[in-house]
Amino acid sequence: VQLEESGGGLVQAGGSLRLSCTASGRTFSDYAMGWFRQAPGKEREFVASIGWSGGRTSYADSVKGRFTISRDNTKNTVYLQANSLKPEDTAVYYCAARSYRTTSNVKGDYAYWGQGTQVTVSS
Repeated sequence: VQLEESGGGLVQAGGSLRLSCTASGRTFSDYAMGWFRQAPGKEREFVASIGWSGGRTSYADSVKGRFTISRDNTKNTVYLQANSLKPEDTAVYYCAARSYRTTSNVKGDYAYWGQGTQVTVSS
């Protein structure tokens, strides 16, 4: 499966962005999806994940209550709505697909990755 992210950009603290990730190549609903991020000099970290139907989601504590993950299987797309953004949210955000329908917070459980989209939050 191929993944392509979009929607990143520069935003002021307190602002919002909506990231999108469109998949192609395989049956989208066969995959759980995740968002991860990587700041300069840091390890790639889990942000959010969603099961195949969208009924189960999981979030990192650092984004809980501010970010929302969702998916539209008719459009082969997963979204990350990021609200109340903080400068520490600045990172490259990656979309990932897992060849199972259940969610995971573990980076190594995801076999497919997009190229990433930059999110920069200014103070």
